[in-house]
Amino acid sequence: MSFQAYIDNIKAKTGKTPADFKEMAEKKEFIVNGQLNPKIKATEITNWLKDEFELGHGHAMAINATFKGKTE
Repeated sequence: MSFQAYIDNIKAKTGKTPADFKEMAEKKEFIVNGQLNPKIKATEITNWLKDEFELGHGHAMAINATFKGKTE
């Protein structure tokens, strides 16, 4: 599955875009000043996405990758 397919599937399932997830991550202080908070482990982010949005591990990692700047 391509990266874009992951993003499309996430939007279809949750109704949220990567930008929406980034905004929520900023409120949780997973992202500070536009950068991933170095005190936060990827596991914390993926667990949040799995628990709150019922995303699978691969889909949660795709959102985490967008936090790192991946867009394709």
